[in-house]
Amino acid sequence: MSIAGNLSAVKESLGKCHLVAVSKTKPNEDLMAAYDAGQRALGENKVQEMTDKAEVLPKDIEWHMIGHLQRNKVKYIAPFVHLIHSVDSVRLLKEINKQGKKIDRVIPVLLQIHIAEEENKYGLDEDELHELLSSEAFKEMNHVAVQGLMGMATFTDDTEKIRREFKSLKKLFDKTAEQYNDEKLNLKELSMGMSGDYEIAIEEGSTMVRIGSKIFGERN
Repeated sequence: MSIAGNLSAVKESLGKCHLVAVSKTKPNEDLMAAYDAGQRALGENKVQEMTDKAEVLPKDIEWHMIGHLQRNKVKYIAPFVHLIHSVDSVRLLKEINKQGKKIDRVIPVLLQIHIAEEENKYGLDEDELHELLSSEAFKEMNHVAVQGLMGMATFTDDTEKIRREFKSLKKLFDKTAEQYNDEKLNLKELSMGMSGDYEIAIEEGSTMVRIGSKIFGERN
């Protein structure tokens, strides 16, 4: 099936859930095929690749940074990134705020939570999340807008394990929104679910899924 056909099939299964089409490593013509089919939210995991693509592709594309972000690379995407999904430390959040201040822009972000049992996944645990949101440093950050949480489940065929991990993140999301939402904080997005597990994620309350191979085909 074509990229447009794949996109249409995926969208039919999403309900009200937002789709970020993960375009990392894919050539610009593939991104344009998705764009021509109406897709505007595209996800990249490398800063250099994102900036290169953003320079030449249509300006109304919403670029989502979904990969691990190094602090020294924030300045390159700060002017145009639509949403950073992968904020996994206070130090990174401070840097995003600093770069936002320099260009007088409030940069939307999600806080990445470690829900998988795999050690190699990034993210905050529940205590670190609460520590960050209740800190004086966070209260003084006026150039970041924390819009929700993001998490990645363990890479496994065990669907019950995946469901447990997503369920735990949704529970934390609800609890955090109830505890902290005010003028400063408006948690509305829960970014969880990728090509292999997005259907479970949607059942467990995801508002945003990150899907690549089901749209663009497998990566080499």
